[in-house]
Amino acid sequence: MNTPEPLLDVRDLRTYFLTDQGDVRAVDGISFSMNEGERLGVVGESGSGKSVTAASIMGLIEPPGAIVGGEVMFRGRDLLKLREREMQKIRGREIAIIFQDPMTALDPVFTIGSQMTETLRIHRHMSKSEARTVAIDTLADVHIPNPEKRIADYPHQFSGGMRQRVVIAMALLCDPTLLIADEPTTALDVTSQAQVMDLMLGLADDRGTAVMLITHCRWILRERASHVRR
Repeated sequence: MNTPEPLLDVRDLRTYFLTDQGDVRAVDGISFSMNEGERLGVVGESGSGKSVTAASIMGLIEPPGAIVGGEVMFRGRDLLKLREREMQKIRGREIAIIFQDPMTALDPVFTIGSQMTETLRIHRHMSKSEARTVAIDTLADVHIPNPEKRIADYPHQFSGGMRQRVVIAMALLCDPTLLIADEPTTALDVTSQAQVMDLMLGLADDRGTAVMLITHCRWILRERASHVRR
């Protein structure tokens, strides 16, 4: 009986930052794999290369950073060999990411609704009215009060915890196959961290979405990851 192919298979990934003072080996030969619907915990101290690994998978490394070796196989395709236009079709639709700082993912000059509906219209080819309905429903899923009203608000009108919930909603809008959560609750207090984390993972499970959970807090992973990569 054939073994199913992993959803994501990272092989000997090496990402360096090439500076005048020498090469900084942020990621130096990491390998791991994960299957459909699985939860993988990636844990390590600050500066250990966790976020660089996530950015490498998403094709978001910019100079002086460079991926100098390895493979990132996603559903049988090496993402490192794809052109930027091909990666743009994958980001948000098949692989989504939640960053540490929600303001990194939210444009302060556009309403939450305009940002969410744009994503749906680009990746799922919805009409404006269809996209608005899905956006409101998804905000309700992450427990944003009065989503019909709040969809017209700007990022600065939300608290830190609410902004994080909005970012989770945006990441799940297109029902991605893989969600990369990079320290998604760092800015929140401990109680809010647990609530938001469990909300995110519950919604991912409902959608059958695999989750790579990156954190430096081992307690977050204790009951939330099927296996852990250090």
